[in-house]
Amino acid sequence: MRRLVPNGLARAAVRFRPASFAGTFVALMMAAIIVSACGILLETGARASVPAVRYAKAPVVAAADQYARLVTGSGDSRSESAYPLPDTARVDVTSAGKAARVPGVKAAVADFTFPVRRGDGALTGHGWGSHAFTGTALTSGSAPRAGEVVLDAVAARAAKAGVGDTVTLETAAGRAGFRVSGLAKAGPGDLAGGASGDGTGWFADAGSPALAGHPGKADAIAVLAEDGTDTDALASGLRRALAGSGARVHTGDDRGAVEDRGLGYARETLTGLGGSFGGIATLVAVFTASGTVALSVAQRAQAFALLRAVGATPRQIRRAVASEGLLVAPLAGLVGCLPGIGLAHWWFGQLKDRGAVPDPVELHVSWIPLVVAVGTGLLTALTAGWAAGRRPARIKPGQALTEASVERLRPGVIRTLLGLTALVGGGFFTVFAAASAGEDAADAALGVVMLFMLAVALLGPPTAWLCVTLLGLPLRGRGAAPELAAANSRAHARRTASAITPLVLAVAFASTLAFMHTSESHVAAEQLRDGVTADHVVTHPAGLPADAVDRAARAPGVEAAVGLLDAQVLVPVGSGGDRWLQHSPAQGITGSGAQLAKVQDLDVRSGSLDRVGEGRIAVGRTLAASAKVSVGDKLPMYLPDGTRTAPEVVAVYGRGLGLAAVTMDRASLAAHVTSGFDSTLLVRGGDAEALAPSGTVADASGYAVERTTDRELNAWANYTMAAVLGGFAAVAAVNTLVMAVFDRRRELGMLRLVGATRRQVMDMLRWEGLLVAVAGVVLGTAIAAATLIPMVRGLTDGTPYVPPLVYGSFVAGAVGLVLLAVTLPARAVLRRRER
Repeated sequence: MRRLVPNGLARAAVRFRPASFAGTFVALMMAAIIVSACGILLETGARASVPAVRYAKAPVVAAADQYARLVTGSGDSRSESAYPLPDTARVDVTSAGKAARVPGVKAAVADFTFPVRRGDGALTGHGWGSHAFTGTALTSGSAPRAGEVVLDAVAARAAKAGVGDTVTLETAAGRAGFRVSGLAKAGPGDLAGGASGDGTGWFADAGSPALAGHPGKADAIAVLAEDGTDTDALASGLRRALAGSGARVHTGDDRGAVEDRGLGYARETLTGLGGSFGGIATLVAVFTASGTVALSVAQRAQAFALLRAVGATPRQIRRAVASEGLLVAPLAGLVGCLPGIGLAHWWFGQLKDRGAVPDPVELHVSWIPLVVAVGTGLLTALTAGWAAGRRPARIKPGQALTEASVERLRPGVIRTLLGLTALVGGGFFTVFAAASAGEDAADAALGVVMLFMLAVALLGPPTAWLCVTLLGLPLRGRGAAPELAAANSRAHARRTASAITPLVLAVAFASTLAFMHTSESHVAAEQLRDGVTADHVVTHPAGLPADAVDRAARAPGVEAAVGLLDAQVLVPVGSGGDRWLQHSPAQGITGSGAQLAKVQDLDVRSGSLDRVGEGRIAVGRTLAASAKVSVGDKLPMYLPDGTRTAPEVVAVYGRGLGLAAVTMDRASLAAHVTSGFDSTLLVRGGDAEALAPSGTVADASGYAVERTTDRELNAWANYTMAAVLGGFAAVAAVNTLVMAVFDRRRELGMLRLVGATRRQVMDMLRWEGLLVAVAGVVLGTAIAAATLIPMVRGLTDGTPYVPPLVYGSFVAGAVGLVLLAVTLPARAVLRRRER
């Protein structure tokens, strides 16, 4: 008995039962892959920064807060959340004068960047004063004064203009002729400032705010320091001087966040993937890994029973199980971290390719997420092993031998109570989600999938027994193999449940994520197709000319012409302490609501579009439900540059998903966006040729196809998450099935000894696999349906759209994987037995 020390037992178990531990190793390795990849993305989002390029020569930059901040709760429960603004928040130009008076300041330059149209092209406009910190220098001529412009070589060549010539340019202040006072070579700062392909133009600083469409405002204040001035001391002085102005002082890499607004969205995206999705993925990973560890312990019930019979103490059994976890989990975690880093690199590269992350941002890989991944796997192995080893360690030796020979169907009392609680909770959330609307329905539906999955895992054996019993009814009288497969699956319900549970996970999560996107896209495409009733739709990549609407309205045969300025606003949604700011598409319209109704059918449910104007807006039904407003209420919201407002809701319409969620007058929106040029022109009547000078002309159907294609390009996020979660769960299911088949070596050999042919044994295993696959698909589909129906109804006022080919591929993939996972190891086992 002295040889039966705990670590010796663990090493012997790993050595003589490698198949069981190989499955545990794979499960823990997969968990480490998921946890490490999501952890790396989360840390990258928290640490993301970009070096200053435009402001590289300005040690301190003052700019407005580029985040909208929502305060919820009060007292000890008070919290503040920050959300990146859709557009640039600006500071008063007078802040430059205040900053210039701070000791140590050499110069304080108000910086402006704005779009400028020239014919069919576009320039990037700046104030000439920015040359002091961007490195831009004149090559000929002189600095611009009022009514003048300095062009770079690209812009001058496109305009075919030189010093002294006049070029016609269009800005937010209108169309006007500007004399070319000089030519310049753009410095590194201006080249990094987003210069368009048609070049750059510099204007007099005094007139730049009006040309940008923001009188009295500047994008930022770049502060140049005198020689020998300490940057931190200078920043402190500027904070005191600018207190109360709304400006924030930035130094170091924080300056890069001012010039590259995409950094805020990148942080939000990365932390969302690494945090929110990573949390769910980690739960799924731990969930499935725990099941595999528990199965590995359960497969050795006879060995533990025998050890108890020959005198092993409960403490020795528990220590042996814990030692097994210590032997397998750390190595599995370390091996899993390497592909986890690879997955993070791939995912991060995909985000960069789609513009969600600025190019200067780099993936940050440190030891922290790797240690967390290894520690999570170790904790999972120890916890699952402890839970699975409690009963074989504590029961009497004789009873242990009896239970090891006959599988217990009924789970423990605590597990049953928790499973029933999860089942009831899932049903409650399903009813609540069905009775809710908007984001409340979506939030409640997310709880449905988690609770039902927890219920399936906790009540696995009786659930598997019930499924196999029902599915086995059609197999009666079909032959020996199907009947034996059904009987075997019922008799070993725990083993069957361990295979069904990860398969349910794969189908439920993959279906929920994939079909949530297909449902939203399908409804949005229908709303867009039905909502655009204009005969002609005019667009231009640089924005439409300011007089495009007037010219179209004067064209022969035109009944109505409405320009749309597309933007985004932030709207507080939710209730109580659970509130957040939702990015909602908005359209600013020229003309009246009556004119809009001639070219766009918003499907008004209440109120009237005729009242849309200054201080009055119309909103989509889903947004109204999420924000809990109706006609006559005030809707608090943040305009694109962070300006707070609370317009009155005068209409609620049904096509807010395919079209814009907020409809307002153009004048109320134009002053709060960087580009005030309309993005779309909707025209009823007239001829396409007369509209061609303003931009690209398409009919309503062509425009709808183009917008739908743009939306589909972003579908990769949902499908990637579905692939990660579904793929992981599918691998876990295959891993569990392979473990189960190798554990049945004696059983399969006995069947061959009593006269069963190899084909009969393989047929029995295939039928068992088919039962597992069908049960997993049915349960997973049911959970996905319980999640999707209320979620889609709340978000789109429709029903889930499930493409038959996509769902068929899920089913075929599940069945095919299960059959392969059963057939291949079974052949190897039978071949070895026959030798």
